[in-house]
Amino acid sequence: MRRISTFTLCTVALASLAMPIVAHAAPLTPDPSGIWTLQDENASISTNKVTDRYYVNGLHLGYTSRSDALPDFLNGLAGQLWGEGQRRWSFDLTQQIYTPYTTNLAVPPAGDRPYAGVLMGTFGINSDTETSRSYFGLGVGVIGPSALGSQVQNGFHDLIGQAGNRGWRTQIKDEPVFQLTSSRVFRLKTGSVFGLETEALPELTAGAGTLKIYALTGVTLRIGQGLDADFGVSRVRPGPSGGDVFRPTSNFGWYVFAGLDGQAVAHDITLDGTIFRTSANVKKHAFVGEAQGGLALLIYGVKVSYTHVIQTQQFKGQHGGFHQFGSINVSMRF
Repeated sequence: MRRISTFTLCTVALASLAMPIVAHAAPLTPDPSGIWTLQDENASISTNKVTDRYYVNGLHLGYTSRSDALPDFLNGLAGQLWGEGQRRWSFDLTQQIYTPYTTNLAVPPAGDRPYAGVLMGTFGINSDTETSRSYFGLGVGVIGPSALGSQVQNGFHDLIGQAGNRGWRTQIKDEPVFQLTSSRVFRLKTGSVFGLETEALPELTAGAGTLKIYALTGVTLRIGQGLDADFGVSRVRPGPSGGDVFRPTSNFGWYVFAGLDGQAVAHDITLDGTIFRTSANVKKHAFVGEAQGGLALLIYGVKVSYTHVIQTQQFKGQHGGFHQFGSINVSMRF
């Protein structure tokens, strides 16, 4: 069994629980609409020479409830953590696929990233005020063949007439995973430029579980119209995320954005290998940085966004310099 520092686990878990505690703030008006979200992140969208490698694809399907649907006992618990706020529950289903650089060999060379698929369902609680968004989620799932990474990737390659990856038989074997995630995004209004609103969105996130142990901090700057509708674009975690909830203030809104974030990583099962058995693994970097930028449009209850991400190397021996991928998100209110 691979050892994970008990001190590190406890420190991050405590930070995850303590971070949301703040003074009370006035709640927002009720929102009768739920929100469906479909998102895909893909490493084929890149200006780099190395494409369709490493973090290959992240697929996210989510539903977020209307604002009065949270059960009373969870509403009371959230009130103890965050004070007043507009709260909703959410459920997300995510699949993430990882491959090595060398995909044309049945057995990838030592030191290359292992093949891995992760499939997880996450129940979360969201709490909004006018100046902050808080989130706490519990995810349960599996890493390994049962996550269907091989079927999804090679099935898509067959569909477009592209050769499949040969080494999926060496992927990290089945093991259950769980993940606790707590995050907070703050809204800091920074005035206007040529009649356009501007904001800074600092973020703090902590995650603890057998999937990943990490802490993230970063800030996003944006300019546009109707910025009060959300707290930035959504990303598949562990990337920085403004969440799926949005409340348009008019029939049309838009913004462009750019941001930087950094992650301190104590454990990542897709790099370190499984906990309860021996598996392929690589030596990860303890710190990972990202730059991101893109565009979001909000039109008559529909939000569409594109984010381009440039990420520093996650493990020693990674090829191609910075890793790049694009993230496309569509959310609809019902």
